[in-house]
Amino acid sequence: MSRAYLAFTGRRVGQALLVVSLAYIFTFTVITVLPGDPISAQLRNPENGYSDEEIATLVAYYGLDRPILEQLWHSLSAFVVGDLGISLRTHLPVSDLIGAAIPSTLALAGSALLLAVVIAWLVAFGTQVLPRRYGQGLLRSFPSLFLSVPNFVIGLLLINLFAFGLGLFRIVDPESAWGTFFAALALAIPVSAQIAEVLIANLDREAQQEYATVVRARGISQVRAFSTHLLKPASLPAVTVLALMVGELLGGSVITEFVFGRNGVGSLIQKSVASQDLPALQGVVALTAMVFVAANLLADLSYPLLDPRVSLADGARKPRRVRRATTEAFA
Repeated sequence: MSRAYLAFTGRRVGQALLVVSLAYIFTFTVITVLPGDPISAQLRNPENGYSDEEIATLVAYYGLDRPILEQLWHSLSAFVVGDLGISLRTHLPVSDLIGAAIPSTLALAGSALLLAVVIAWLVAFGTQVLPRRYGQGLLRSFPSLFLSVPNFVIGLLLINLFAFGLGLFRIVDPESAWGTFFAALALAIPVSAQIAEVLIANLDREAQQEYATVVRARGISQVRAFSTHLLKPASLPAVTVLALMVGELLGGSVITEFVFGRNGVGSLIQKSVASQDLPALQGVVALTAMVFVAANLLADLSYPLLDPRVSLADGARKPRRVRRATTEAFA
């Protein structure tokens, strides 16, 4: 591994840590400047059943009696060591609530991400190697079809067909292997459409380059030309879109978990919003920012590995040709 790549990695990691910190500060500021001090209002709500002693303890814990800058420093210092506060709804540490909910969401989002990549790869592969009447017509219409159907509609159709119709999984046991698979499939289909659209556009672009003409002139099969010569350079914009889709996976998991009855971060967000549990919401926002930034960091670090033409100089997040290709694909 070259020294330039290590320096590039160090810069990207530093930028990622800065973005996560700024996201947490922004969330804290929004909650703090809301009129009426929402955390204090929840503590003093008779429906929550806090005693005067408990209210005083929590006010001192969150530093609500201190200046805003001291509150921010106290909250940020606790966040750095993994202390996300106490839930106003359950009276449990927010980190424990997230720790209990995240395995289910990670299984769902990870499976959905894998399925989305596989579906996008198969569609893009078919458009390059199948006969023109199939690859150029039918398969190229799949991304538009996948993107036009909401994931909750896909989820309801999958439940009706495979749970009620074929009995492959029980709706009362959504955490089973089949239940996780079909929930991930409902989440993956719309996401795969955007990845496939960008990948197809850039495969078409790479197929018109001079090196692709040389490859075809050497008599290399379409399958080998696709996998060995075209896929890697065409994957850079798709990797960018894939990193951006992590946010959509996290957002879609809220609806998908509700449709399939799963207990994950999505259900935690739903309950926290309903009960105005602001510490829990702030913790989930911080977690979401960390996951999203980590996904984009991995995408940044993969560019030089996929294409040696990517510049590792300061300020060069990705080559100009990749940004242009991504824009053209979305257009």
